[in-house]
Amino acid sequence: MLAEASAAPDAGTFTPSLSPDQQRELAKKITAFLSQYRHLSDTYRIEFFTEDLWTTLPSSWQAALQDLSYPQVADLLLDVTHGDRSYPTVWPLSLLAFRATAHALAFPRECRQERGGRAGSVKPEERQKNQSQRSLLDHIFRKHVKPKKQYEIDKLGTLVKQLCGLTDCSRVVDVGSGQGHLTRFLSFGLGLSVTAIEADRALVAMASKFDEQLLLALEKQKKNVLSQLPAPQSPPRHVAGWVNPKESWEVFIKQLSTAECFSEDPPTPCGPSKKRLRGSEQHQGCSHDSTDSQDFESPSELQPSKNEPGEQSGPENCCPCVQPVCQEELCPKENRLRDYPDFILTGLHACGDLSATLLRHFVSCPYVRGITSVACCYMKITTEENPNHPGLVEPPTPPTLGRESGPSEFGYPMSSWVRGLSGHQLSYQAREGACHAVEDYVLRLREEGEQLRIHCYRAMLETFIRDKRPDLRRAGIQTIKKAHLLPFTEYAQLGLARVSLPPELPLDPERVETMLKQQGRVVVYSSLALLLAPVVETLVLLDRIIYLQENGVDSQLVALFHPNFSPRNLVLVALKHRE
Repeated sequence: MLAEASAAPDAGTFTPSLSPDQQRELAKKITAFLSQYRHLSDTYRIEFFTEDLWTTLPSSWQAALQDLSYPQVADLLLDVTHGDRSYPTVWPLSLLAFRATAHALAFPRECRQERGGRAGSVKPEERQKNQSQRSLLDHIFRKHVKPKKQYEIDKLGTLVKQLCGLTDCSRVVDVGSGQGHLTRFLSFGLGLSVTAIEADRALVAMASKFDEQLLLALEKQKKNVLSQLPAPQSPPRHVAGWVNPKESWEVFIKQLSTAECFSEDPPTPCGPSKKRLRGSEQHQGCSHDSTDSQDFESPSELQPSKNEPGEQSGPENCCPCVQPVCQEELCPKENRLRDYPDFILTGLHACGDLSATLLRHFVSCPYVRGITSVACCYMKITTEENPNHPGLVEPPTPPTLGRESGPSEFGYPMSSWVRGLSGHQLSYQAREGACHAVEDYVLRLREEGEQLRIHCYRAMLETFIRDKRPDLRRAGIQTIKKAHLLPFTEYAQLGLARVSLPPELPLDPERVETMLKQQGRVVVYSSLALLLAPVVETLVLLDRIIYLQENGVDSQLVALFHPNFSPRNLVLVALKHRE
């Protein structure tokens, strides 16, 4: 099921390692296992005291776990690679079976060349050499990009390039492209033709500005840099548009086609141009956080035919640098779709339902030849039980009339097989837990970091909040900076104020001290729940693999990123042959 992307692609690089029957059997085992331990995956750590969660564990588990040190929790419970386990007491067989089953059912997360090391103890080799920058990524592609993102776009960009070679396709669509960091690397660094689509117009404007800065940098460094880079087939195009999960692939192609709309002026020539830079000054003052809103990226820059301009659905969906002048009657839908070029679909950490939507477009759209899907934010996935979960992005315009939501349109489950399994449901909390980084937590445990006390602090605060307001459950309290350095009384004052309760609320000192002594138990209980996180993620990804298989497409999971550096490190890769 998992593979490592090789440096030189070959026909067997992305072949599945589990047969369809094995995939279904694994899904069956996972749903049965998770159903048995819902009392762990579905609980909230902040309710440790209010719901007396420690007593929900078997008494034999309590006795075995209550006195463990933090490094012991890491080695004996969470680290699947730890071989020399020395137990301070005899563990019950049920606890050993729980740990072994959780480890066995989860997809391996280590990169092949880095397997064998201890979880939470290693950063990528290059990261050790260069603590601030991605050394293998050329300087011109590092500007404005944080080290983590540098690492990701280098690895994913190389994988996308491999797929282009395997499919003889040079066009890429980057969905949820944000500020266009991956887009620029694919286009200017790897010579691919790229179209990027992003929901946030401010990020689209920023991406265009960064493109222009890179072009100017290339012009200044022609002798040293330009000769070393492949010539892009065309500069990247950026489309501002929201990818609606309820819409068809034809609508998606129509969105991408707006990138082919030009103003009446001649198209901007490929290559650096000071005139082009001056023409985009409207973006100079735009600023935005570096987070990508729909972290996807779209295929190649699609050059329009003079007789067949792309249809536009409104100026809000076009690149801010140009004004579309397309007319519907000049571009019949059947001609526009029939002549659309093939492309590779990619998305780096596509949030919530966006990953599922892209997989559906990949299956349905004849022009998508391959896909690399890196998912995140599983808690934002829609399910039949939670079709309108907290954080769901609503479309900017009403969905197409006549379309109704069906079981197959939810983000989970996608496959008919998983949908038919008893106990396949995944709660919001289980999916939220699947987004947590096990390897990072193992590192904190081994370092016995003071940050771990925050788990206990928040659970204690929940008790005092409910004492005053029983109806106020799991209230959102934003991060309190350096909270682990504060005594609990100061932390409580800041937290109470954030839920509109009096900061001077009296706290029983004896009660506070009693709860603080249970900090170790809070960490142990959190670790037990965290042990299930990779299993939940495996089920979500396995459901997508089975969905593709049900639609006649084999796929492969690639452990592309080092999990210590990029926790959502599994990339779903699939190719389609031309019909």
